[in-house]
Amino acid sequence: MFKIKPQDIPRPVLIPIILILFLGLSIAHAQEEGVPFEIIVKGLEGDALKNVELALTPPEGMIKGNEVDRLLLALFEQEAPQKIREALEPFGYYQAQIQTSLERPANRWRLLVTINPGRPVRISSLKIDLNGPGARDEKLRRGLPEFPLKEGDILRQDRYEEAKKALRDNALEGGYLQADYAVHLIRLSLKEHAAQIELVLETGPRFYFGDILFAPPLSYPESFLRRYLTFKTGRGFSARRLDETRLNFTNSDRFREAIVEANPEEARDYHVPVRIRLTPSKPKRFKIGVAYETDTGPGLITRYQDLNFYHQGHELNTELRLSEGFQGLAVNYILPGTGNLDNKTTLRAGFKREITDTYDSRSLFSQYEYEHSFGRGRLGAGTLRLLQEDYSIVSQQGLSTMVIPGARFGQRRYDNPVRPTRGYRYTLETRGSVPSLGSDGSFLQFLLQGDSLIPLGEGFSLLLRGQGGTTWQNEPLVNLPPSIRFFAGGDQSVRGYGYQSLGPKEPSGKVIGGRHLIVGSLEIEKAFSPVWGLAAFYDVGNAFDQFHQVELKQGAGLGIRFYTPVGPVRIDLARQIEETSPQYRIHLSMGFGL
Repeated sequence: MFKIKPQDIPRPVLIPIILILFLGLSIAHAQEEGVPFEIIVKGLEGDALKNVELALTPPEGMIKGNEVDRLLLALFEQEAPQKIREALEPFGYYQAQIQTSLERPANRWRLLVTINPGRPVRISSLKIDLNGPGARDEKLRRGLPEFPLKEGDILRQDRYEEAKKALRDNALEGGYLQADYAVHLIRLSLKEHAAQIELVLETGPRFYFGDILFAPPLSYPESFLRRYLTFKTGRGFSARRLDETRLNFTNSDRFREAIVEANPEEARDYHVPVRIRLTPSKPKRFKIGVAYETDTGPGLITRYQDLNFYHQGHELNTELRLSEGFQGLAVNYILPGTGNLDNKTTLRAGFKREITDTYDSRSLFSQYEYEHSFGRGRLGAGTLRLLQEDYSIVSQQGLSTMVIPGARFGQRRYDNPVRPTRGYRYTLETRGSVPSLGSDGSFLQFLLQGDSLIPLGEGFSLLLRGQGGTTWQNEPLVNLPPSIRFFAGGDQSVRGYGYQSLGPKEPSGKVIGGRHLIVGSLEIEKAFSPVWGLAAFYDVGNAFDQFHQVELKQGAGLGIRFYTPVGPVRIDLARQIEETSPQYRIHLSMGFGL
């Protein structure tokens, strides 16, 4: 245990501390002395208490500054019992006994309310049924047993109204656009403290999607536009499907405005026509941006994009990156697939050079990739990569030509793409090669990475991150280029250590990369506003050759988060753990376009 004397605190730190303490005392004093009126309610808890407290909100004009209008206060006390009874009825209490009294301790008024809610009204019988053409619809009937109120339950009118609305909304969503209640009754017996509920939903006829019409002029082929539809002609009508289709168009970044209209009054034989009017955004875009990452240093990014190449909805992307640790040019040509919006084929080619403290690598590559959606954010992909890599790593020099087929499967589910509060993602990948394909070496790798974001309440969230990989190879590791070996350390790995600075070493002490990788991270963030957050983190991991010889490195620290529409800015201060001479390292990643 140690003590800090005031004279030991530097003045630039002492002055803000004094101001904060003074402000806190001032606020506490204001809270103690500046409240002229309070209400104390006894005898209730939970939602019923909250509703009563809301009903007892003082009327406007009763409190003026530190003064209370006594005439309005007396009227407020007189009306309070009736307001309380009305507030308790939705919770099944119809015969509450209420006592109120006014007190005046010190310089304030206090209304003391004591409530005996009495015996609640319970549901003695419950009858819910469907009538009309949809009475035998299995999807609608499945919702009847899910009605939240059962016989013997306390009559909660709020839950009754919510469930009643949900049942009708379910029918409307199923295409029964004229659904309404033929019977909706609650029979109360206050003498027996019982209620009888009867609900009969008249479904009316079911409506279907009719012809789908795109308003001219069309900048994209109609066959391409139909990929964004979440419904088909002849399927049951659904307003949710219309909204999903509109979101597909607007989220594609190809359209400035998307209007999807369907008027049931225009239906013919219960088939509702759908009209879609699209305003395209500019398909050709050129951007120059600057970025900074601790791993690669400051850099320049140039991008060119054509979202409607050859007027067929094909996409052409080119990107040039120039920084101290990375230079690269990549060209992607994307052909939209059929059957699902996420199905696509990508042809990729380019050049990159990566310079780290460990290696200098220059590579030419081309790749074929087909992605297929399995629904609910799940994507699978097959790849074929051609790679020629010229590299120097410590004392090793090499030139490798590799033909690498691979497969990947992953899923991503987050509630918000800019600042998520919950969700997860993971990717499983395998890749490898053999000399019979034209490669200079053989290997087989399995890779796994993912993260999970868990809300903890009160603005706190927990981010768990993991990454792993293993290599099966009968040949020496030196036959593999650096891009296929495993390294650890850096902004997205074990913070506190330099980029790609962790892994097996040669006798001189230089890192040469390993066959296997394991990295884990735990991060707790506190949100202070929609754009600002403070994080504390712990990272552990390393690259290695033998599982029985793994030496896990650790780093921990604090970070600041700033969320922008184009992505977050992260500033982390990390410290190495269990090192003889531990070092601090700042990790910064950010980016913006001009």
